[in-house]
Amino acid sequence: MPSRFASFIIAAAFLATPPAAMALQQASALAPKMTEVPLYGDAPIPNSKPVADTETGAQKGWIQNVSRPALQIYLPSPAKATGTSVLIIPGGGYAGLTFDYEGVQQAHYFIDHGIAAFVLKYRLPSDATMEDKSIGPLQDAQQGLRYIRLNASSWNLDPARVGVVGFSAGGHLASTLATHFQKAYAPNPENVNLRPDFQVLVYPVISMDAKITHMGSRTALLGASPSDAQIEAFSSDRNVTTATPPALILHAADDQLVDLDNSLAYLESLRHAGVPVEARIFSKGQHGFPLLPRSTWQGAIMDWITANGWLSPRKP
Repeated sequence: MPSRFASFIIAAAFLATPPAAMALQQASALAPKMTEVPLYGDAPIPNSKPVADTETGAQKGWIQNVSRPALQIYLPSPAKATGTSVLIIPGGGYAGLTFDYEGVQQAHYFIDHGIAAFVLKYRLPSDATMEDKSIGPLQDAQQGLRYIRLNASSWNLDPARVGVVGFSAGGHLASTLATHFQKAYAPNPENVNLRPDFQVLVYPVISMDAKITHMGSRTALLGASPSDAQIEAFSSDRNVTTATPPALILHAADDQLVDLDNSLAYLESLRHAGVPVEARIFSKGQHGFPLLPRSTWQGAIMDWITANGWLSPRKP
């Protein structure tokens, strides 16, 4: 226990701290409140039909019928901020968004570790709301990354340390973003770099091949009878190049919803292309990891990000 004299010194120092300085210290320890912005601002939503907004489920954490994409912005406290950021893409089989568990809750985890998090509420594929439903989600993912980089300086973020984190069908979208960055599918007049600096895929859908895909996701995105060209274009394992960003893949071997073969196919493609990749295959965990302590798989993500230096400024 501290002596009475030491306690007196501490108390005196506390009382001597100017109120303004104390307020500044307290503010630096608090994360700013979340803000939500329209993904395209005041500009028209590309590839969109003029229809009524029928979105539902925001209060329940399971959002459906998204036709007005948005971005939720979660910033860490200034005291913890590292300058790194992630675009978080929730899953839901392209039929809905598991927005609370795979979006909001994960954002809070990242900001607690000093990483800014941007949760993407992307358009769900629909012939009623889009001219080409297959590219709508990719357009929104590219716009999310573009938005972060365009505004990085205002949040003291490093535009060269922006990763993407995707869950389930959101993992498919994240891997599509990571393999289709050379072409802008939405307006990009500033020619912003659309390549994520790293990718984290959690129990992801990867392939559109009927032998291993999650058929619900495939049908929602590409329709009941996709062409061979569509299957090829939207199977991320078939679109890996040497420029594909480094990847961490997490999956459970007992996943009965999205077959582990999706992750294994992507792992092999990345490995053969010489792309740095790490995979954590859990023997039990099922889809969504309900059988795993969160610290097990979330900790694996932070360990990987830290070990690869993404929390430190990158060399030119």
